[in-house]
Parts: sequence; structure tokens; C-alpha cells
Amino acid sequence: MSIDVFQAILIGVVYYLGFNGTPWLTNLGATIANRPLIAGTLVGYILGDPVTGCVIGAAINLPFLATISAGGTVPMDPGLAGTIGTALALAAGATPQVAVVLAVIVGFFGSKLFALRMTVDIKFLHMADKAAAEGDYRKLVFLNIVPPQLFLAFITVIPVALVVYFGADIMTMAVKSLSATPLHVLTVIGGILPAFGIAMNLRAIVSKNIILFFLIGFILQMYFHVPIIVISIIGFIIAVFYIEHSMKNEGAR
Repeated sequence: MSIDVFQAILIGVVYYLGFNGTPWLTNLGATIANRPLIAGTLVGYILGDPVTGCVIGAAINLPFLATISAGGTVPMDPGLAGTIGTALALAAGATPQVAVVLAVIVGFFGSKLFALRMTVDIKFLHMADKAAAEGDYRKLVFLNIVPPQLFLAFITVIPVALVVYFGADIMTMAVKSLSATPLHVLTVIGGILPAFGIAMNLRAIVSKNIILFFLIGFILQMYFHVPIIVISIIGFIIAVFYIEHSMKNEGAR
């Protein structure tokens, strides 16, 4: 599968919209659009194969299940991993397991983009502070939105577009040139990596107040074969009631 210039630019826009701090999707930009499952599906739509994009994105999503940005640190960028990983895997016809290995490597470079953005944006912040001191409200709003977003679009859309446009053929040749053993090794590694994400997620939820809900979902799926979507909906309903009950108890104290 080849990726034309227009598709490459759209894929870059997908990454930009999922970058932490974009205002156009409000909180969705930081919590949903940067998830590899969502980014992969959007990339799949752009490349004409949303189903495969969703499958690859879901596979890439697993190692990043417990990835969070705490205290300004970004160990890996799931949005970049899901966007470029899915695009190159689709272009090369690679398996989801191979895509996971590629995506995890790509995800490390996203942290560098985050650091670059924060380094440059501090200049705009100082300019906004000066505008606030002068009482110039319009300039203050402008400096908080327009220059930072233009710079963010520049460092996200252009690099991603270039990588997927020129990297598609390279990735295709690389997959074809690999012999059976290296490709098998990558597939095995790609199958193991999601286990780390699941293990990290389980460690976060293993507590006396939460583990029971996990066990209920596990039993429903394994022994009663309830579909995952149905379990997710049930879990969401239980979570709403649980949070409301907990807040009421905190307010009564």
C-alpha cells in the first residue's frame, strides 16, 4: 500500500489532534485521541482500511495501557506510536505483532517532541505575562493560543507526514527482505510487549476496593462468555454508581 502526500498530511493532523495540550478537542485531545486504538482507527480510515487500522491500533494500545504523564514527564508517546506504527504497518502489510515492536520504538521519540514543545512554549508564556502586565487582554489570549498551536502543528504534522510518506516504501522493503527467523523474532517480541502493559495496569487496579470488580468481569467473560462490549458497559455503570457513592461518603465526613 502506498501513501500519497494528502494522506500523509492527514495522518500528521491525526497526531497533532491527539497531542497533549491541543484545545480543539478539549479533554478528548489528551485522553482519547492520543490512544493508539483511536489513532490507528483514524489512520485506517485515511488509508482506506479502518478495520485493519483498528486491529493494529488495538494491538499497539496494549503496551501503553498504563502509560501516564506525571509531573511533566513523558516516558513514551502513545499517540505517535499509534499514528506512525499503524500507518507504516498498513503500508507494509505487517502483522499487528510486528507493528507493536515498531510502535514502541517510535513512541520513545515522541517524548523529545514534548520536551521541544515545552522549551519553546515558555517563550510565549513570558510574552503573555508581559501582555497581562500591560492589560492587553486580546494579545494575552492570542499568545496563549495561536503561536503555541502553530508551533505544535509545525513539529507534529510535518515530521509525521514526512516519516509516513517516505517511510512507507522503506518499511515495505524491510518487511519483505527479512528472512523467516528475524520476522518470527519480531512477532514473538510483539506478542510479549502487550503483556507488560497489561501487567502494569493490573498492578494499578489490584487493591481490595477494585480487584473484586475486575474478578466479576473476568468471570463473566471466561465462564459466561459475555461479550467484552457488554462487560465494558456494565463496568461503566458500576463505576458511575461507585464514584457517586464514594463522593457522598466523603461529603458526609
